[in-house]
Amino acid sequence: MTRFISVWLVLGLAAVCAEAFYDRYWRWRGCFNELGRCYDPGSGMVLVEQAGAIWGGATVLCLAIGLFLIVRSRSRR
Repeated sequence: MTRFISVWLVLGLAAVCAEAFYDRYWRWRGCFNELGRCYDPGSGMVLVEQAGAIWGGATVLCLAIGLFLIVRSRSRR
């Protein structure tokens, strides 16, 4: 039961990171200037291009850990 919960927690964390990747980078990917910044006048936020690497990397890492846990739990059965 603990493995099941840990897999869903890691995959849920991957979904949260994917949402942050979309919200902080993907929607604004055409707006970044040569310094890697984008100003959103609606919210007054300055978005940075490095957020794509950070949130994208966190998403891939969480997905890899989740898939590893799934494969490992299936091989023990």
